[in-house]
Amino acid sequence: MKNFSSLIWKEVHTLTTETPGYLKPDCEHCIGLCCVALPYSKSAYFAVNKESGTPCHNLLSNFQCKIHKELRSKGFRGCAAYECFGAGQKVSQFTYEGKDWRNDAEQANEMFRVFPITQQLHEMLWYLHQALSMEATIPIYDQLQVLYEETEHLTKQSPEYILKINVREHRAKVNELLLRTSELIRAKSLNKKFKKKIQYDLIGAKLNGADLKGASLRGVLLIAADLRNADLRTVDFIGADLRDADLSGANLMGSFFLTQAQINAAKGDRNTKLPNSLSIPLHWKR
Repeated sequence: MKNFSSLIWKEVHTLTTETPGYLKPDCEHCIGLCCVALPYSKSAYFAVNKESGTPCHNLLSNFQCKIHKELRSKGFRGCAAYECFGAGQKVSQFTYEGKDWRNDAEQANEMFRVFPITQQLHEMLWYLHQALSMEATIPIYDQLQVLYEETEHLTKQSPEYILKINVREHRAKVNELLLRTSELIRAKSLNKKFKKKIQYDLIGAKLNGADLKGASLRGVLLIAADLRNADLRTVDFIGADLRDADLSGANLMGSFFLTQAQINAAKGDRNTKLPNSLSIPLHWKR
């Protein structure tokens, strides 16, 4: 029965992790929501302080960023790594039908509250889509599909409805299936040396050449960790903090729940092996 299920799955679904367009950022069709709605504090990742609802001083009248190609060198590394998972254009063009937040202060405030909720829902959709694209999830495919459709339905509701969504409760439902997905994918790859759970805080850890194949690095702090030449195949990276982690020469093929934002925040080089769905950032060593 298992082989038959696998055969049917291959006939119906394309074996790819290619992200659908509606889950990718499309700044051309967004009204600069991330540049206005989100707050940030002056740090190594942001050059200045900015409150929620205040437009970034780099935002142009056409909603484009005047330093987009220089974000990292200008002190806005956080912006360079940010990922809205397509929520920007969804809120701009679907939820508010192309209305300009600059024309209505009251609606603008509502829009800035709706955006981060939709962003979280789109992030969940991104993870669920990846889970659905993997053959290992055949045993829970129907459950994943139902939850995907339920989550997508939430993103298409009115602003009033979206603001009442219990995001934490819905995320818990999604996380339950993503945990099951992780177990199914890593079952045959886990390095048997890892009998204990990997510690949460690996900030600055020296893991050069480490064999972490099949490990779960969910939510692990890997800030500035040395992961050069590490074996990171079939690793669960959901929620892992890879800011300034050095992935030079590391092998991440087959790793999952790894976002472009995480890769953009890390360091690497031309010898780093990434899943086909991800791109090598421009700031990496060539």
